[in-house]
Amino acid sequence: MVKRLNVERARALRVAQTDAERALWRRLRNRALLDWKFRRQHEIGPYIVDFVCTDAGLIVELDGGQHLEQVEEDAARTRWLQRSGYCVLRFWNDDVLKNIDVVLEQILKALAAERRGSGEPDVALRTSPHPGPLPGGERGRSA
Repeated sequence: MVKRLNVERARALRVAQTDAERALWRRLRNRALLDWKFRRQHEIGPYIVDFVCTDAGLIVELDGGQHLEQVEEDAARTRWLQRSGYCVLRFWNDDVLKNIDVVLEQILKALAAERRGSGEPDVALRTSPHPGPLPGGERGRSA
């Protein structure tokens, strides 16, 4: 029953995307990013992640202002996903809307690490549950 509810919730989230999710999806869909296949609003265990490239084990999460209140919850979710073998990158919606090329560069770095076979992105790309600046001076959170 829970699985069915998550599937329905994922469908609803795909329909009700944020502007940032819509903008990033346009750049990730149809293997547009170096032929890597991404899925959006995809169920992994008890969670629905914003974007995932299952071949690379990479999850991309976009956070809006509401995530400031749920830092601990996000950190627990990230730990669970990492224990399940995923690398998790987090970005603020604002960064996607204002600096999408910088966000895509960070995603490409994580994908390149996977392609090299290291299985681990650079230290700068590992998930942090706390916000930090993105290159270019914008407020953001990347892992």
